[in-house]
Amino acid sequence: MSREVDLDITGMTCASCSARIEKKLTRLDGVSAEVNLPLNSAHVIVDSELSDEDLTAAVEKAGYGASVRTASASGPEIVDYDPRHLRPRFIGSLILAVPIVAISMIMGWHFAGWQWIAAILALPVVTWGAWPFHSAAFKAARGRSTTMDTLVSVGIIVASGYSYVTLARAIAEGYGWAIPESFHVWFEAAAAITVFLLIGKLTEDRAKNRATAALKSLLGLGAKTARVLRESGAEVEVPIDELAVGDVFHVRPGEKIATDGEVVAGHSAIDEAMLTGESAPVEVGLGDSVTGATINTSGVLEVRATRVGADTTLSAMADLVSRAQTGKPAVQRLADRISAVFVPIVFGLSILTLLIWGLTTGDWAMGLHAALTVLIIACPCALGLATPTALAVSSGRGSQLGILVSGTEALESTRSIDTVVLDKTGTLTTGVMSLQATQLSAEDFSVLARLESQSEHPVARAIVAAASTQQRSDTDARVESQPLAQASARQERSAASAVDDFENIPGGGLRATIDGAEVLAGRPDLLRERGIDVSFPAADVPTGATIVALAIDSQFRGLTFVADEIKPGAAEAIAELHSLGINTVLLTGDNAPAAEVVAGKLGITEINADVRPEGKVAVVNELQAQGQAVAMVGDGINDAAALAGADLGIAMGSGTDAAMAASDITMVRSDPRQIPQAIRLSRKTLGLIKGNLFWAFAYNTAAIPIAAFGLLNPMIAGAAMAFSSVFVILNSLRLLRFK
Repeated sequence: MSREVDLDITGMTCASCSARIEKKLTRLDGVSAEVNLPLNSAHVIVDSELSDEDLTAAVEKAGYGASVRTASASGPEIVDYDPRHLRPRFIGSLILAVPIVAISMIMGWHFAGWQWIAAILALPVVTWGAWPFHSAAFKAARGRSTTMDTLVSVGIIVASGYSYVTLARAIAEGYGWAIPESFHVWFEAAAAITVFLLIGKLTEDRAKNRATAALKSLLGLGAKTARVLRESGAEVEVPIDELAVGDVFHVRPGEKIATDGEVVAGHSAIDEAMLTGESAPVEVGLGDSVTGATINTSGVLEVRATRVGADTTLSAMADLVSRAQTGKPAVQRLADRISAVFVPIVFGLSILTLLIWGLTTGDWAMGLHAALTVLIIACPCALGLATPTALAVSSGRGSQLGILVSGTEALESTRSIDTVVLDKTGTLTTGVMSLQATQLSAEDFSVLARLESQSEHPVARAIVAAASTQQRSDTDARVESQPLAQASARQERSAASAVDDFENIPGGGLRATIDGAEVLAGRPDLLRERGIDVSFPAADVPTGATIVALAIDSQFRGLTFVADEIKPGAAEAIAELHSLGINTVLLTGDNAPAAEVVAGKLGITEINADVRPEGKVAVVNELQAQGQAVAMVGDGINDAAALAGADLGIAMGSGTDAAMAASDITMVRSDPRQIPQAIRLSRKTLGLIKGNLFWAFAYNTAAIPIAAFGLLNPMIAGAAMAFSSVFVILNSLRLLRFK
């Protein structure tokens, strides 16, 4: 019988680390494993007699720390990763690198012994500042592999090491403090590499915490306490962790429901937007099920807890996000793939150069000179800068356009995207109920608004907002005169606006006495149940709209229609996606009629409605199983797991923190037109990164043979190495012209 084990892992720094740990674990008998780099964890399925100690030992043998995660009653445990340890290294290295580069590169600043100043300033940069790269390279070497960190570490060590050897040679030749310019040093190259790559490392580490932020946001939605009713009748407020199955607790209007349960008394409307994405609340009463973290909008409820802790829907959603993040195919960085082969070849060529020169000519000094030149010309300046500089420029330009891209995984995903799945509410529509139309006279609509002002229901808020806008327009149009008379009139209206004997009717209605008349508003069926004749042609009702019927003194006065509105630019965005050859799918927790209206107006033919969060993940997985590369666009908590599980997750900036944290790209302005724009920017950036890596690799490939034949001295090699870095940076700056 198989069992599942979750491990907390320490020491991972890149995709190569997670791949290496995964390989170590899966080599064990009867073990399959998925390593989650952002969450610093591994989910392991064991089909053998192996113990937990065997699993942690395998991870430790790979050079990393591991411990078994214990289950928590309050949901998944979150292990934070703090990237701030890199910030002091970056700041310190930057402060020291600026004078090193200035002294080295500006010939007019060369004074007697400037090389010694550069050497002293460079020492903490290439050791303490670059230590994360050296440490990661050592771990990779211990695991018999090479990564991007290996390239960086070797480049820094060679550039600085050769420079210190050069100073030692100058001393041996009797030059002392004043060293001739012919003794070239590359301290500025080693320092610049360290600073630039620390910037990239900081950016990557911030992105690593996105999945953790998603889980924190999800778990943070839950209520912290519950008002439990004891057998004595007393109401006791207890921490949510102490709530047990079978406990009955109170939920007042505006409060979150503490946990999953069943209504045992009361009637109310529940805002389930975090669960379903639907903007209209759901009416609940005796015997209905409710979900923890959803919001009670109106009446008082008594709820019996049916699931608590890790068994709740909210905890299951957090687990969905975690599993989706873990199960997402890891895309190995292009530079890492190159370095896996390139670094051993460079080492081999360097040693071979030394041996050939020494054995064939007997000039071992010249052989060492050529071998070191090979390493210097192969220094990973350009390779190391190819990705971080392009990402920095892309993120800066994207920020100007309101598009935030998390990293190269997101960029690589856009390359093959052929299907975009879009949430409805908050993504293609505003997510806020608004007045669509009304059959009421201005006077009757004013009465309806006064009644609805007593309720916190979203439909009521939409009607009140529309009436308030209309009232302001009327006031602005009125000519101001006789201030005292107006003040008196306002006082009379204020007195007349009193709403007496207000009642929130279970089943979707409101009743009160206004200006001496009995006013009733709500669902048409509610009015009919009270003997009021409500009849109207079905054609008068906008598809997908919520209907509010009004009766005054038992006389039907007309209907008002409230619905969610389509965002400006949504149709344009869908048309542009289609022009890019991308298929679109509408995926929503809202009802089918509302979804069909939105899809019809936007030109979307494939619709999935009434879908729960786990259903959204299933739809995305089904499309992926059909061979489609899927991008998911959403804004709600209910979209978080689907965003994480898609090949590319795109979140709207006006949405929840969990949705943005689980996504790869965030649209700051929440404009649907940013969706195709983000895909075009990502593809452009990915193409540029590939170009950078190609030219950096081609430069090394072409220059290494020249260096090996002794036709290139170290000073020219350093200049060529610097030029390759400048070329990569200038090439990356072309992204600033993206429109």
